Parts: sequence; structure tokens; C-alpha cells
Amino acid sequence: MDVYVLARVIHVLAVVHWIGGVAMVTLVILPQMQALPAADRIATFERLEGRFGGQAKLSTLAAGLSGLWMLWLTDGWGLFLEPAYWWLHLMVAVWAIFTLVLFVLEPLVLHRWFHARATRDPEGTFALVLRLHRVLLALSALAVAGAVQGAHGGLW
Repeated sequence: MDVYVLARVIHVLAVVHWIGGVAMVTLVILPQMQALPAADRIATFERLEGRFGGQAKLSTLAAGLSGLWMLWLTDGWGLFLEPAYWWLHLMVAVWAIFTLVLFVLEPLVLHRWFHARATRDPEGTFALVLRLHRVLLALSALAVAGAVQGAHGGLW
């Protein structure tokens, strides 16, 4: 196996774990939490999010490093100037959003904000969190679809 194939394998596995986890949270866990009493939601969400948060950090780190590695191996920087490679921009943007949230905003701001807002307005807070997750999942799915078609020669 050459190093590019290894980089791609790492990249795909990291993205599958990361975005698959986002899909699970968005499509299963958050909607199911609406059935819990408001007092139980905060603790349950924080417990579940805490277990996946560490894994998501590793996955986004592996996705970012392996993506950078593939760009470096192929000297693919110029692809960012080609409109047909729009999905590269979207992949980097989605990765940057998640990385910013996971490594900076969540530990410094979002954890306290979520807890305070969910205590005050659990229904509104969980509705907002679900909406934000849906937007991020939709952007992620579009990035994955664009990357798959682009990696297989089908440029839009």
C-alpha cells in the first residue's frame, strides 16, 4: 500500500466515524431525548456528548491531518482554485467548524452556555441544538457527497 492510499484510508475512516457520530446524535439521540423529563435531559446529553466528544476530537484531528497529508503528497493546493473542486472548500469549512467547536468553543464557552440555557429553557435549548445539528449534518452530507463524486472523477 502506498502512502497516499494509507492517507486516504485514514481519512475515510476518520470521516465515517466523525460524521456517522454526528448523524447518530442528530437523527437518533437528540430526537429521543425529547421524551425525557427536562431535568434528565441536561445530565443525559452531557454524559452522552462527553463520551463521543473525545472520540470526535480524535476523528476530526485524523481527518484534518490525513487530508493535509493527501494534499501535500499530490501537491493538490491548486485544486482550491478550480470551481469544479468546490467540495474541497466545503470539506475544509465543515472540518474547520467542527474543529473550532470541539477544541475551542465547547470547552471555553458552549458547555457553560448550554448548561445555563438548558436549565432556564430546556425545550428551546434542545430545539436550537437539534436545528444546529441538522444544519451541520446537511453540510457534512453535502461535503461527503461532493468528495466522493470528485474523488471518482465526476466533477460537477
